[in-house]
Amino acid sequence: QVQLVESGGGLVQPGGSLRLSCAASGSIFSINVMGWYRQAPGKKRELVASITSGGSSNYADSVKGRFTISRDNTKNTVYLQMNSLKPEDTAVYYCNADGLTYYSGGVYWASRSDAWGQGTLGTVSS
Repeated sequence: QVQLVESGGGLVQPGGSLRLSCAASGSIFSINVMGWYRQAPGKKRELVASITSGGSSNYADSVKGRFTISRDNTKNTVYLQMNSLKPEDTAVYYCNADGLTYYSGGVYWASRSDAWGQGTLGTVSS
């Protein structure tokens, strides 16, 4: 019913920046919450940032002041601007969408489950 595709990962030096994008496609009417999670080698997946359809955002303490999450509801796309990157930011970053409502053939319906992207690798190394 929905596909999430992340892009924008890559290799940067410490102090550099990356901008991640996640586009949701399908018969989507609205998405309540979109967020970014990450999983570093040997660690559990953790929430990095989330944002509601109304623009309220939340950040992990480790990225506050450095990362900015935003979204374009008309495009069903969420972004993560990552500045002042540190080696410990190295991880696979996953896009998440929760509270989805679909519309197709004159019918609206709400999803019982959230959706995940395939992940994009961000590497911070000198």
